[in-house]
Amino acid sequence: MEIVRKHYRLILIFIPLVSLVLHFHVLNTDLIGYHVWRQTETQTVINNFYTGDFSIFNPRTNEYSDKGQQHRMEFPVMQWLFAAVYKLLGTDKIIVTRLLTFLMGIGTVFGMFYLTRNFFRDVGIAAIAAWCFNFSPVFYYYTINPMPDNMALCCGVWSIALFSGYLNSGKLAHVVLSSVFFCLAVLAKLPFIIYGVVIFSYLLVMLIRKERSVRQLTGVGLIYLAGVLIALSWYATVIPHWVIGAVHGVFDQSQNHPDLAYVIQRTIIAILPELIINYGSVLFFLIGFYFIFSLKLFRKVQVLPFTFLGLSLLAYFTYEMNIIDVVHDYYLFPFLMPVFLIVAYGAFKLLSGKLKMLKIVTVICLTILPLTAFLRADPPWDVNAPGFNLAYFKYKDELRKVTPANSYCVVGYDDSPFILLYYINRKGWAFGRLWFDEKLLAYHIAEGAQYIYMDEEVESFPGIKQHLGEKLFDKESIKVYKLK
Repeated sequence: MEIVRKHYRLILIFIPLVSLVLHFHVLNTDLIGYHVWRQTETQTVINNFYTGDFSIFNPRTNEYSDKGQQHRMEFPVMQWLFAAVYKLLGTDKIIVTRLLTFLMGIGTVFGMFYLTRNFFRDVGIAAIAAWCFNFSPVFYYYTINPMPDNMALCCGVWSIALFSGYLNSGKLAHVVLSSVFFCLAVLAKLPFIIYGVVIFSYLLVMLIRKERSVRQLTGVGLIYLAGVLIALSWYATVIPHWVIGAVHGVFDQSQNHPDLAYVIQRTIIAILPELIINYGSVLFFLIGFYFIFSLKLFRKVQVLPFTFLGLSLLAYFTYEMNIIDVVHDYYLFPFLMPVFLIVAYGAFKLLSGKLKMLKIVTVICLTILPLTAFLRADPPWDVNAPGFNLAYFKYKDELRKVTPANSYCVVGYDDSPFILLYYINRKGWAFGRLWFDEKLLAYHIAEGAQYIYMDEEVESFPGIKQHLGEKLFDKESIKVYKLK
């Protein structure tokens, strides 16, 4: 353990270098892979800020199902900042987005180091936390993919890290910065409001123990409350217009719920060890969990707020379980911070023990984390299996030249409906495999659609041919027609 403490700066330098090397082959690859629909949705908003309306209050996609393409979900602070960098650099190449997201991820890792150091007052444990956190497969995968969850996690971790700085220093500057980061975390992704449990629990504990004056704690609480209210003011205006099931959670009666028993089982035996923790860190998590309960650490004053956070996260998971299912792994980002505090503590206990064999096993497990993260997270970046019709990926440049840049297009099949409109770089309408017919096409034509990008089998649908004019493109499964 002393070696880790002595060389913690070297570990912090090594983390981004190793991660960059492992991600390097993907940096200039366009958006593909797991949850490519969410990535293209985010990237389309970035692109539209860059090329069109730069107002942060008017995020837009290429999909015209909603008038004016308004796409008010999470507050688009990450998307807007990325577009600002685009304007500064004068380019919208995907490598810029990937590098910006990567830097944000490294910022999260350093935030995790700062938080763990303040919590345990040990740079060795903090370095282990940063190393293990960086090679969580789910974090490793999304850390170069445009997802607002990345910014929410980064700001959420730093909000708690800076609050821990306030607990140690008593400086109001830490509180103000922490509140700003907390506000940004919630704006970027609403579930991160749950991190407020740690902050307000600590304030309550300090009030009960009279560690700060009532006046001081009230002032601190009001600073955080102001941040929360700013964030919630956005959601108060947009949530009433949402049609997604996440709002109603398990009480949503409009959808068929998955087998919840299966979701719980799969989360515990597969998603948690394989995606969230990393198989190489599972031993550390189990050891850390064991000592937390055997020593009853969860009852201690400094740990109690994180105990409340853990219980709140379980409540969040239970409420959103039918939406999270076994596929929406990025919904589990709020779990990463507390999970890797436990992982770091477990690794510390093993390295501080007397059994030499356990120390050797621990070093081996720590060493293989980059490899196990790479093996688990890299397959979705296979350019031959992008997660949608491969022809759109192969012929992207040609497809963008087939129709005028300002034309309105219909494209399918795409249930997302963001992927294909992103790839053809056109505004218009996307249709899914189960809900497209002649009437819908006629409706889109009446709305202004001028061209259609379609799978070849759509041509055989009843009534479709009467709307098709000149054929402009025909390769593999894709055909492009001018609409009459």
